[in-house]
Parts: sequence; C-alpha cells; structure tokens
Amino acid sequence: MTTTYVLVHGAWHGPWAWDRLVPALHAAGARTLTPDLSTGEDHGLHDHAEIVTAVLDSVPRDDELVLVGHSYAGLVVREAADAARRTVDHIVLVDGWAGPDGVSLFSLAPKSLVAAVSAAAAASPDGRLAPPPPPAAYGIVDAADADWLAPRLVPQPLRTLTEATRLSGRVDQIPGTAVHCRPSTFPFDRFGAELGYQSRALDGPHDIMLTDPESLARLLLELRQYADPALQEQEALSLE
Repeated sequence: MTTTYVLVHGAWHGPWAWDRLVPALHAAGARTLTPDLSTGEDHGLHDHAEIVTAVLDSVPRDDELVLVGHSYAGLVVREAADAARRTVDHIVLVDGWAGPDGVSLFSLAPKSLVAAVSAAAAASPDGRLAPPPPPAAYGIVDAADADWLAPRLVPQPLRTLTEATRLSGRVDQIPGTAVHCRPSTFPFDRFGAELGYQSRALDGPHDIMLTDPESLARLLLELRQYADPALQEQEALSLE
C-alpha cells in the first residue's frame, strides 16, 4: 500500500517549507502533496481548511493518508480532516497549534504574541496582513538558512489567526501524533496531549523541516501502518 503525505505549511510560509523534507519521503516510496495556503489577502482559516479538504478528497482511497500540519496549520488540518469525505488515517502536528471546536490561534497564543502580531498588522497598508517575523523567530539562526528563508516568507492574513475552528467531532476519531520541538517555544506538547494524541519530541527549532528534515522524515515514515520490511530497510539506508 502506498502512503500519501499531505504536508501543510504554517503561517507566513508556503509549500516550499517542505522542499528539504519531500525527497526523503519520495526515496522511501511515499507520495507527497503540498497545498498552498499563501495566496488570498482576504482568506481566513476556513478558506485554508477548504483548500486542504479538496486535496484530501483527491487522494486515492486505497492509499494510506497521513495529514501533516506545521504550526498554524495544526488548526487547519484538523478542520480539513473533520470535513473531508475521504477518511484520513493519521494526523500529525509538527509544533502545531490545535484544540477543540471554537479555538483560534489567537485564543491559544500568549497575549504578548497576539499584541505583537496585531500591532504589526495594524501598521500594514490595509491592516489585514501581518508581516512575517524574521527567521530567528522560527529558531533559524544559521546564516545560510536564514538567507534562504527570509526572502520566501510572505505576509499572513490576520483573519486566519483570529477565525475560530469549526469541528463536528469527527476529527477526534482519527489517530494523531503531536511532534514538539525542543527547546519549546509554546506549549505544543500540551496542545497534543489535551487532544489525546501520542507525543513525540525532536531536538531542533520550530522550523525543524528546514534544519533537520531527515529526522522529521524518519519520524513520519515510522508512523505508517503498512510499511513493507524491505522498504523499511531501504529507507533506513537512504536516511543515513
């Protein structure tokens, strides 16, 4: 059985956030899809969830489907999986914001973060777009990585951060794993635990898919239900 990973980027990012991770998953025989949430100045969280739901429903039903959400996309992927006609086999949050029906990123975030992002958006030309933080805000301190990341970051519609999730409860029947990066920046381990997800820790910054894609890829591949033993040996060698 083929595993398809739908990889959903976080706020201020784009599908390029997974560029360093995707080759390792492909080398292991998996498929990947990377929806783009970085378009649409008026978009809210529900618009982003609809984009991801459409991608989920396009995946062949005989594939194992693993849905991965980084950071803000933790909220997006849960709403998308809740609404999808096609069953999701596993949800993975990578330092993901998440919670029950009715939460938003701003309702989960510390007041200091809400105030800083809101002030930055208010100072933008139309008040609707929050400019991206610098690479250091994502734990990217290596000069080469920062130079790669900085020009790719894009403004984020403020409405995506204030809009509350709409969940029927269907998503809570899907197994989940919450990956939290160490040292932690926000209580991502707690968000996962409160949803009943299994917890996995990785040493690295918030944007670990940029700094250590091999470790994250290895963890994602371990979550597959239908791994062929020969393929497991092959992918272990490819990741060494």
